[in-house]
Amino acid sequence: MIDAAGLRVMRAIAEEGSFTAAAASLGYSQPAISQMVRRLEERTGTVLVERIGRSVRLTEAGEVLARHAVPVLTALDRAEGEIRAIAGLQSGRVRLTAFPSAASTLVPQALALVKQRFPDVRVAFTEAEPPEALASLRAGDCDVAVTFVYDGDTLPRGEDDLDPFSVQTLLEDEVRIVLLRDHPLAAQERVDLADLDESAWIAGCPRCRGHLLSLAQQSGFEPEVAFETEDYVAVLALVAAGLGVALVPELILRSTSNDGVVVRPMNPPNRRTVQLVTTPDLARVPAVQATVEALAEAAKQTGCRPDVEAASAG
Repeated sequence: MIDAAGLRVMRAIAEEGSFTAAAASLGYSQPAISQMVRRLEERTGTVLVERIGRSVRLTEAGEVLARHAVPVLTALDRAEGEIRAIAGLQSGRVRLTAFPSAASTLVPQALALVKQRFPDVRVAFTEAEPPEALASLRAGDCDVAVTFVYDGDTLPRGEDDLDPFSVQTLLEDEVRIVLLRDHPLAAQERVDLADLDESAWIAGCPRCRGHLLSLAQQSGFEPEVAFETEDYVAVLALVAAGLGVALVPELILRSTSNDGVVVRPMNPPNRRTVQLVTTPDLARVPAVQATVEALAEAAKQTGCRPDVEAASAG
């Protein structure tokens, strides 16, 4: 019923004392001011301005509008200023969620790039595995999720439905076999997974463990999972201690090492795809867009396989 333009007119009339002076202060014509007052009176259902010859004065209702116009218009001006700052990357907030190994590789580089380029943009980071990250994105609790999927994985129901989202592949990450340095197969250039059928295994996150079980079954054996940990530093230490073998993505091996182990390509080869997921609308928010670009740039700097062309869904 009452719009910002009408409030500005009522405040100008109260301050200037006439339609003509109010029109001059706002950059309108005098007839335009008169028309806006009449429209506002029709909407409110009462007289707002008393016309006496060439002068005017506000009625009680008009004074109420003029009085409330000051804080309302001040708040609107502040809101417009904050929105301009967000649109111009002089402000803004992004909530980023990523899985642990991305948290130690891609995320630090990306956040450093955002801070360097847009120091007033705030990126809040939370660590979560892909199922939780996508659930958070669906619930509106994060703006950008970095997830992964292994070749041949059967995803849980709902997690494979990415139609509402915008999905970009950041990199393709080869899965390697990690062995004790003096393991009998350590001298081979490539290790057949089936040759490790009697080995003890060290598994990672639930998705990684499921992937190991699936690959082993395809190679004709049921793996003995002796230890489980999501800490890949611990995984390498367990292998170096001779307690088992492990599958570790290349991205992790480029940031974590242990002199007691060797890393070999796996036969048959396998990889995981690291993806960036957001919504089509959030992808157009300047701060989110800047964060997405920084993550893509950080992915290129990892030295893993080149990122493939982005694909959007939804």
